[in-house]
Amino acid sequence: MTTVARGTSDTLTRDALAVLQPGFVGTTAPDWVLRHVADGLAAVGLFGRNIQTPEQVAALTAQLRAERDDILVAIDEESGDVTRLEVREGSSFPGNYALGTVDDVDLTREVARELGRRLAECGVNLNWAPTADVNANPDNPVIGVRSFGDDARLVTRHTRAYVEGMQASGVAACLKHFPGHGDTNVDSHHAMPRIDVGMDTLRVRDLPPFRDTLDAGPKAVMSAHILLPALDPERPATISPQILTGLLRQELGFDGLIITDGIEMKAISATYGIERGTVLAIAAGADAICVGGGLCDEGTVLRLRDALVAAVRNGDLPEERLADAAARVRSLAEWTRRSRTSAPEPGAAQQEGIASGPGVGLVAARRAIRVTAGELPYEPVTTAPYIASFAPENNIAVSNETPWGVGAELAKLLPGTESDSYDASETDPSELVGKVLARAADRRIVAVVRDAHRHAWMTAALDALVEARPDTIVVEMGLNRAQPKGALHIATHGAARVCGAAAAEVITGQGAGG
Repeated sequence: MTTVARGTSDTLTRDALAVLQPGFVGTTAPDWVLRHVADGLAAVGLFGRNIQTPEQVAALTAQLRAERDDILVAIDEESGDVTRLEVREGSSFPGNYALGTVDDVDLTREVARELGRRLAECGVNLNWAPTADVNANPDNPVIGVRSFGDDARLVTRHTRAYVEGMQASGVAACLKHFPGHGDTNVDSHHAMPRIDVGMDTLRVRDLPPFRDTLDAGPKAVMSAHILLPALDPERPATISPQILTGLLRQELGFDGLIITDGIEMKAISATYGIERGTVLAIAAGADAICVGGGLCDEGTVLRLRDALVAAVRNGDLPEERLADAAARVRSLAEWTRRSRTSAPEPGAAQQEGIASGPGVGLVAARRAIRVTAGELPYEPVTTAPYIASFAPENNIAVSNETPWGVGAELAKLLPGTESDSYDASETDPSELVGKVLARAADRRIVAVVRDAHRHAWMTAALDALVEARPDTIVVEMGLNRAQPKGALHIATHGAARVCGAAAAEVITGQGAGG
């Protein structure tokens, strides 16, 4: 492995560093990150492990910009279930599924604008969002509520509004996961998904949110680690010249930055290895390699840098292709530098009658609530209830650190509220319900579920609980696909903190729902 002195790397090495978007550990920038920024590293990615407070993030980004004023500081801040900025408390904004349920593009635009303003205040200038996937498969284990919905036209109009709002705040938006991850039943964090549909289906269902949003000027598109034989029978999108160069660049005319999904995800790393996967992705037309969700050390950066340099020197990667990729990274970095002073003031859209400013997330969460009454008249909860959360296993995109549910928000309104979590290890529904009833005693029960339609154990437990206690309130915080149950069924269309707050208002009779 070769090493170079600080600030003295040659052009080829600087270009190889420029196309990497690595993560790191810590709430300040490690010395190795600062050294490589001086040597040509043009971007870093922030994750929950790097974040404590907005003030700390601002200090971290200032530390990075002391080395390079135009560095791209990226983050995976979808809001809703996938939040990094509020990883330990839950997001102040509902996610895409809630916004798609409301279906008010002005509201989506203002949510993205306010989120972008907060990111810009922290010094973050590239958001790996929005998810533009059409969630065509309700059993999708990794997209789900991260999508605006299952209708291509709805997803397209909200993707466009999100891009407009985010970039109005001076933060570059990134459409993902091209050419569409919505019809998968495999999580690409773990294995290679395959979508076996024809070109006609792809063009009508999956491509519109990407194709028809490009004229809104999104600065980046993120590739999906998925195999689509109709487009390329051999290579997944991330390393496919037919998909990245042929379809996205040439046919659709996208001229911005193409970023890969995390190169360490098993769909690529277990099949090709991260070094070969990186070289193949750049050769196929990608401009930037996202790495660091799991691999976040200097050794990984050096391995990928040296793999790219070696590939150019041995003829596997044209030097012009690497130089073009690096130039696109630097061009986006320059756009963000120029845009740094353009972030709007909070509430800038209020004169237009649009909900905006710091409270827009809760407004959106309230509007996304859908309530179905049971057979008996509903009596609002006025004393501390018992919360039984039936918790599925998170996909990797959703941090295990991020709280979800309604317990914390109900406790603010009804002190003394208690909560417990139950999972699939409770294999006998009658035993699980017995535990819930014993813990609840004579208190009202609120059962909280997430994607109940995908989990047989959850459905069985919920059925048994409602049979035993017909006054049980059910809150669905995932895809709202199962038959409503309970004395009151509340669909929040996401598990963000503000979604829990909106549900708590309905449970206590303080909110009507949508």
